[in-house]
Amino acid sequence: MTTPEISIVIPVYNEEENLPLLAAEIHGAMRPLGRPYEVIYVDDGSTDGSPGVLAELAREDPAVRVIRQRRNAGQTAALDAGFRFARGGIVVTLDADLQNDPADIPRLLAAMDGYDVVSGVRKNRRDTWVRKASSRIANRVRNRLTHDNVTDVGCTLRACRAEVLRSVPLFTGMHRFLPTLLAMAGARKTEIPVNHRPRLHGQPKYNISNRLWRALADLFAVRWMQKRWIDRR
Repeated sequence: MTTPEISIVIPVYNEEENLPLLAAEIHGAMRPLGRPYEVIYVDDGSTDGSPGVLAELAREDPAVRVIRQRRNAGQTAALDAGFRFARGGIVVTLDADLQNDPADIPRLLAAMDGYDVVSGVRKNRRDTWVRKASSRIANRVRNRLTHDNVTDVGCTLRACRAEVLRSVPLFTGMHRFLPTLLAMAGARKTEIPVNHRPRLHGQPKYNISNRLWRALADLFAVRWMQKRWIDRR
């Protein structure tokens, strides 16, 4: 079996209706590239029919690999599990809710030349005004305290070189600060605009009430790490 050049890592939590559509869109985006790839779905303890759908996708497509967490451990843990199992030299991440557009993946890969991380910036976001406003405020606060310039830290759609990903420690909640952590490790990063779509099926997993205080605590943790980071470059 050909070793994949690209690993697509997707955290999954209760997204059974979206998964068949997502798999078809990824196949349609990747097939024209002619580059070997794998799709790693990390089931983060789903309680709906997602495990069965993922098992069927794996039976139908040899490029699909499924990791099942024993319990719901959160998005960072799911991403970390996918990173550990990824075999490709480039790792692409996106959400399973179809709001990220797999058609943007080739554009992310094309922008990798000279960079270690290419992050998506959601244009014309299809979210409520409350979510959009809270994201803008959170971005400003994060960038101010971390001295970074990430335009859209909430966008999961990005491409990273695997060796850089494995050089940073991940803790619960740290997916929100992944570009900043990668920059601390010396990663060269850039951003490109990407598509954003409305959610068609399922329910959003995050809102202001369940992420505000956690995000603030994580922000201060990242600031602490920056002050004590050992730069080996």
